[in-house]
Amino acid sequence: MASKETVKKAVVILSGGLDSTTCMGIAKEEGYEIYPITFDYGQRHSMEIENAKRVAEYYGVASRHKMISLGFLKEFGGSALTDDTMDVPEAGDSDGSHTEEDVPVTYVPGRNLLFLSIAISYAEVTGAEAIYIGVNALDYSGYPDCRPEFIRKVEEVIALATVAGSEGPGIRIATPLIDWSKAEIIRQGSRLNVPYHLTTSCYNGRAEACGTCDSCRLRLRGFAEAGLKDPIPYL
Repeated sequence: MASKETVKKAVVILSGGLDSTTCMGIAKEEGYEIYPITFDYGQRHSMEIENAKRVAEYYGVASRHKMISLGFLKEFGGSALTDDTMDVPEAGDSDGSHTEEDVPVTYVPGRNLLFLSIAISYAEVTGAEAIYIGVNALDYSGYPDCRPEFIRKVEEVIALATVAGSEGPGIRIATPLIDWSKAEIIRQGSRLNVPYHLTTSCYNGRAEACGTCDSCRLRLRGFAEAGLKDPIPYL
């Protein structure tokens, strides 16, 4: 009798935004059984959490979708996304020219480190061999936790700090978007029929995207450069 084929599993860090949803589509194309995980960290654009639920339903994995509260990040503040005393940039630098000395105010201290740490736990429990995260070092190179060297170091920690790493093959952190332009991300996602109409990118968290914050401007420019129309409504 032929042995049963082993199912490949992957945890996808799903924000409900364009990039993470593209990662979901890529993981599906690569043959993984998907285990999404979404974090509520008090972000002002909290409607993305509802978008993440809709994306998980679209892909038929709502029953495996984990919602994790990290509300203490809002208590800490220090980011325009979690601190109500800070303004979201409306006409900032969205052309990928940020440097390490020019970290955007939308950087949330420790966010991706926390996300990956918890996703690693979920991956070990589910037997997932990969974690997909939509980090991008091209458009926002000022985010220290979106750099390839950060990802490599986390993989080293996995090898030391987990049973999957110390006694098994480890857990790979997949970053398929890390060196793609926003237009390339959108072109690839459109090829995979990624449901961009269910996503949001606006930092202001409105039902209709503002079109003027850094994230909206980057998204709109990406669709324009890809020769496609953004399916979400704008003010």
